[in-house]
Amino acid sequence: MSSTVFTLRPLPAAALDDAAALLAVAFADYPWTRWAVPAQDYADRLTRLQRLYLQYALENGVVLADADVSGVVALLPPNPPEPPSSMQDEVAALHGDRLAAVFGATTPPPPAGAWTLETLGVDPRRRGRGLGATLVRAALDAVPAGVPVALDTSDPRNVRLYERCGFGVIERTDLPDGPTVVSMVSPAAT
Repeated sequence: MSSTVFTLRPLPAAALDDAAALLAVAFADYPWTRWAVPAQDYADRLTRLQRLYLQYALENGVVLADADVSGVVALLPPNPPEPPSSMQDEVAALHGDRLAAVFGATTPPPPAGAWTLETLGVDPRRRGRGLGATLVRAALDAVPAGVPVALDTSDPRNVRLYERCGFGVIERTDLPDGPTVVSMVSPAAT
């Protein structure tokens, strides 16, 4: 069995639209986005939201992708700056009637000083080849040594991926009329 080697790089600003489109495809059936984003114009809303979030992460954190942008991961440092009001307004409009539910959803806060893995997406045609794990490990390597990384996921398959990469489950939150969100941290508590 041959292993695939992926070349990762910081996402160039010129590839932002490609990365947002990739994430929209990767998250098309993701439990959280199906719950949080209105069904009307879902694909367009999701693409626009992903672009806003990626732009913010590009300006304030770390965004990595493989050479052909078939996989993307984004992290934010502890206490990033408040997003500009124009971004907040656009995010609110895109969430539409789901906004109150989204902002009412509470999960455990990340550990003090933790970075957050905000998103990870792989083109569905490339899944199962190790790109997701490679992106997660590169994201962990991008964080200063000894600093924890926290994340939330609503897909059980992701839990297994993150556990293989050293994350541990800290809590499961059942959202009213929504998905179960699994909060995780790396390194896992021993």
